[in-house]
Amino acid sequence: MSHPNLVALGTIARREVSRILRIWSQTLVPPAITMTLYFLIFGGLIGRQIGQMDGVNYMAFIVPGLVMMSVIQNSYGNISSSFFGAKFGRYIEELQVSPMPNWVILGGYIAGALLRGLMVGAIVMCIALLFTRLHVPHPFITLASVFLGAVIFSLAGFINAVFAKKFDDVAIVPTFILTPLTYLGGVFYSVKLLPEWAQTLTHLNPIFYMVNAFRYGLLGVSDVPLWTSFALMLAFVVVLASIALWLMKRGTGMRS
Repeated sequence: MSHPNLVALGTIARREVSRILRIWSQTLVPPAITMTLYFLIFGGLIGRQIGQMDGVNYMAFIVPGLVMMSVIQNSYGNISSSFFGAKFGRYIEELQVSPMPNWVILGGYIAGALLRGLMVGAIVMCIALLFTRLHVPHPFITLASVFLGAVIFSLAGFINAVFAKKFDDVAIVPTFILTPLTYLGGVFYSVKLLPEWAQTLTHLNPIFYMVNAFRYGLLGVSDVPLWTSFALMLAFVVVLASIALWLMKRGTGMRS
């Protein structure tokens, strides 16, 4: 017989997955169209003028960044909107008074966001293969880095939803923080091209390390040591998970 916590975890995750698939035209199609345009404009038109970046064809160079960007944005967006919707609909209170521990509730929502991020990432990767060839030298590093990136921003989206008081609050962080950090995280360029002061600022951007870890797994090139990227990502997972569980224990933003 299955453990009650595992049943509860699976139930929340299944509800999240069914929500994603039910509105697939909103959750899966728009990122695919957006990334196709990125590949056409940046990879196809601009890439012909640039040629190579870090010894790699420019079209191939931008693939890891665009995949990671889509994973980050969709993982974050899924959980922030879904959990805030649960708060808005007041059925989060039913989960809180149930015998489920907080880690089960958090894990269920993370699982749904993780799946959406990875599904969109897989779709973008398939689109990329229409434009360029990829020979993945380090498949385990590739999967581990994209998995950790999705978990980190699922947790960050959860924390955003906890503090959000209206739907506009859910959109503030992606618009004014997440998008600029993503574009300045080495998606379209090597940090070596920047002046020294800009390189220093880029090294303060956590997304820069995620993109480079994924790029190393996919292409075998990176602007930073691999161990640094993974140490930082694991630290973010531990810290953000601890904050999320602490907020749930206190009932921050969930108790009227």
